[in-house]
Amino acid sequence: MPHNVLMPALSPTMTEGKLAKWVKKEGDKIKAGDVIAEIETDKATMEVEAVDEGVLAKIVVPAGTDGVKVNSLIAMLLEDGEDASALAKATPAAAAAPKTVTPANQPAAEGAKAAPAMAVASPAQAKASGRVFASPLAKRIAKEKGIDLSAVKGSGPHGRIVKADLDKTPAGAAAPKAAATGGSFTPATSSVNAQALADAYGIPYTLTPNSGVRKVIARRLSESKQTVPHFYLTVDCELDALLSLRKQLNDSMDGLKISVNDFIIKATAAALQKFPAANVSWTDDNIVQYTRADVSVAVATPNGLITPIIVDAANKSLKVISSEMKDLGARAKEGKLKPQEFQGGTISVSNLGMFGISQFSAIINPPQAAILAVGAGEERVIAKGGQMKIANVMTVTASFDHRAIDGAVGAEYLQVFKKLIENPMGLLL
Repeated sequence: MPHNVLMPALSPTMTEGKLAKWVKKEGDKIKAGDVIAEIETDKATMEVEAVDEGVLAKIVVPAGTDGVKVNSLIAMLLEDGEDASALAKATPAAAAAPKTVTPANQPAAEGAKAAPAMAVASPAQAKASGRVFASPLAKRIAKEKGIDLSAVKGSGPHGRIVKADLDKTPAGAAAPKAAATGGSFTPATSSVNAQALADAYGIPYTLTPNSGVRKVIARRLSESKQTVPHFYLTVDCELDALLSLRKQLNDSMDGLKISVNDFIIKATAAALQKFPAANVSWTDDNIVQYTRADVSVAVATPNGLITPIIVDAANKSLKVISSEMKDLGARAKEGKLKPQEFQGGTISVSNLGMFGISQFSAIINPPQAAILAVGAGEERVIAKGGQMKIANVMTVTASFDHRAIDGAVGAEYLQVFKKLIENPMGLLL
């Protein structure tokens, strides 16, 4: 019988995506493991593999279609020997074909169950943690109608509340204050529309539609800056010993070259390992104390900023960090990272030194509680032992979440970081 190919959920938060490209065309024979399409989410572009074998008989959703809902029909497969007339007899809604596709490089589920790449909190777990899973449209409607989302049963993927659930709920079904304390966040928007202002005053302009990634960046950074109490600490680090060690290491290796940023990633994680009080995150009920240092590294891509993660960086060699960073950075710019490669992390590093920026402050990447903003290493005149000398100096500004990290804790962490940068042999041990 025909198999329905449904739009897969490529991350726990995905409710829709763009069917960017069909790799296979109608009439092509499909084997298990073949990449059949590319799906663009709000964070990345991912390949989708077939689990079943057969012939791609019908493409229902053409390439380039945006806003394709998770679990909606996108194509149909025929088993070998089946006639195309079987398509007319198929009942798309009856198929259990979430098993037909799975994100590339992620294991398919056993039996006929769907194969989500990551664990998703159930509605019961969501209620226990005080979180409400609802689509952005459902949240807006609930706010307008004064509906308490925590009292609504969701019918969407994984129990998510969708618009249809609220259509059945009368306005004022819950106290408006309940919606205000549910934990959802709506970024403030400017009261002045830039396009309307440009039209009114005759200012020439062009329009570039915001990508899904850019919208996520705007939402998350607005939320961070408006809800996380940032405080900033700055330290100057001398680089001469590090630059000398880097040259020795690179001269002794074939091919792979270690960058200053690789040292910074290693030092960031090693400092957390030595001073774990800064390796934390805030929740309303607890301080989350991480026992591993995973460093998110800001990478600029054509679609916006993304932060691939060097997992357990404190326990990896500089050579391994360098190799992993080159691979992650290249795939980040191509939009080919898997969700687990850029979601998570316990601290972030943003390095703008290569652009000649001496000093800047970065916005914390929630739910993390710290980010290091790294400036350029440059020659400066410094006083040492009553004498003036020239040294290569790098300015690092750390942004901390004051709910989870006090000023003294942040200062002690930077003290440990500075010592590792200025005495880099400790990073080789």
